[in-house]
Amino acid sequence: MYAREGEVVLVFLVRRTLDAAIAADLAAETFAQAFRSWSRLRGRAEEEVRAWLFTVARRQVSRYLRRGRVERRAVRRLGIRLPALHEDDVSAIEERAGLAELRAVLGVELARLSLEQREALRLRVVEERSYAEVALVLGVSEPAARARVSRGLRALAGALEPYRTGEELSR
Repeated sequence: MYAREGEVVLVFLVRRTLDAAIAADLAAETFAQAFRSWSRLRGRAEEEVRAWLFTVARRQVSRYLRRGRVERRAVRRLGIRLPALHEDDVSAIEERAGLAELRAVLGVELARLSLEQREALRLRVVEERSYAEVALVLGVSEPAARARVSRGLRALAGALEPYRTGEELSR
């Protein structure tokens, strides 16, 4: 499974974290979870296993973004050594994932957002403030703050549509 899905999962994770080292850690966690669950996956169709694997990868990104760190419990429990990434490896992964172009597109799309949406995104996503704090700083109601963040994220997601992996597009 790793030989077949490893690279596509890694690219998927790099495009969400914009960081090859973090993506490698998340990929290790994803495959550690797959290894732990292998008895339940054996005998399933390749498409089912792939869909399950991407669900695990999405959850790893979500958990990482929520907590600001990679959960390494499964990796440690199994005694799996995380790969040490050499600078050349990081460069190769970033090139394979098209990060330079993706970052440029993100910069352009961020510039297209209204000042209010950009500021709401900065406060909520970059500074990880609560919606109540975002609303207070912006001088708007909490529902208005939520709407600004939501609209900004939706606009960015639409702009990134061409960068989605085949797995995502098949859902």
